[in-house]
Amino acid sequence: MDRHAIDRATEIVRAARRVVALTGAGISRPSGIPDFRSAGGLWAHDDPMAVASLAGFRADPRRFYNWVQPLIDTIELASPNPAHLALAQLERVGRLTAVITQNIDGLHQRAGSQVVYELHGHMRSATCLDCEHQAPAQPLIAQVRQGTIPRCACGGLFKPDVVLFGEMLPRGLFWLAQRAIEQCDLVLVAGTALEVAPVCELPLAALRRGARLIIVNQGATYLDACADLVLHADVAEALPAIADSR
Repeated sequence: MDRHAIDRATEIVRAARRVVALTGAGISRPSGIPDFRSAGGLWAHDDPMAVASLAGFRADPRRFYNWVQPLIDTIELASPNPAHLALAQLERVGRLTAVITQNIDGLHQRAGSQVVYELHGHMRSATCLDCEHQAPAQPLIAQVRQGTIPRCACGGLFKPDVVLFGEMLPRGLFWLAQRAIEQCDLVLVAGTALEVAPVCELPLAALRRGARLIIVNQGATYLDACADLVLHADVAEALPAIADSR
């Protein structure tokens, strides 16, 4: 790991008053949760529009639940890694004001982060597509493991509260994320290739308002050339080094 780059990142974080982190699948990969788009990711063997779109879910909910069950099992066994813990530490000392995440695993909260905007949803609850009744996910997951498709008392399908292809992001939550971006003076991108809209556009909005940008990701992003600093490094190594040097 480039010690000079870590020192430079630490200087930028120290100079900031309001830091917002934007995280993606790469921050949870060290916890054993696969990403979606890499060569070994979840989309390597499945068509996302078939298994993880709203239309696909309505047409064949069993296929969706067969696909998502192993991911649910993996998430339940996972623990926050040093990258999650580093962001929680930066929040505790008053440096980080919010985490905006594309992840559905809840590991930021389990690491201790308090202000987390889960723009792609989560697996803690499910909502009936017909009557919109919301229910805790755990009893429904137990049904899935027994081979039963979860249904509401009204007969409608229960869908986990994750954002599938073809669905809008939660409007209120996205507004809160936008407000955090508008008020920050540094965006710390961690573990995302910035490929999924509209979340990938948030750092650009911050740049237009004069905020600084640090990107920690093993691969390139479309904003690398605009960043104050780019670290092509393992987030589980780089983020703790930055937080510990605060």
